[in-house]
Amino acid sequence: MRRAEQLRDRRPGALLLPGVVALLLLFVTACGAPAATDAPDAPEPPAAPSTQEPVVAAPGEVVPTSLRIPAIGVDEPELLRLGVAEDRTAEVPEDFSRVGWFDRDGNPGATVLMGHVDSRDGPAVFFDLRDLAPGDVIEVGRSDGTVGRYEVERTQQMPKDEFPTFEVFGATSDDIVRLVTCAGDFDRGERSYIDNLVVHARAL
Repeated sequence: MRRAEQLRDRRPGALLLPGVVALLLLFVTACGAPAATDAPDAPEPPAAPSTQEPVVAAPGEVVPTSLRIPAIGVDEPELLRLGVAEDRTAEVPEDFSRVGWFDRDGNPGATVLMGHVDSRDGPAVFFDLRDLAPGDVIEVGRSDGTVGRYEVERTQQMPKDEFPTFEVFGATSDDIVRLVTCAGDFDRGERSYIDNLVVHARAL
């Protein structure tokens, strides 16, 4: 978790949290599935109950807790905390309808929020992320009651094997939000989308 001053003064030079580089491995396999109309004939096993917890701040710390994106109708009052899994990969939300915050464990850097594009049941929370345009506003609520407002600068779509890990997760001195989901065509063999979509937004 980050302290309040870290949210406002992100100093360069911090290393990536261990396991961040391996984010691609997990996000490739877990970021969405085809909608029900496109799904293979094999039945989907029942989903396991989520073990991920909502973001709760420790005393004296300020962390992101909610997300609003008016332009695409996203209103998530409670973010999930994402961390590094036992296999040293980064977690993604187990619930396709929820948005997760990647907890950097106090390391300075961009606020990275991750969500799915769809599931076998249809569109997921970040289905319309691709429709965001420069100038659209993203609001991130914080545990101290304040709301950070960010303006979309650009969106970036790339093949998953070209994901800009250090650009997205590396240290930065700026107050930046990055939203990440899947995009592109669905690879039935790999059961994942072939691209990632990253939305870059800067504090107003």
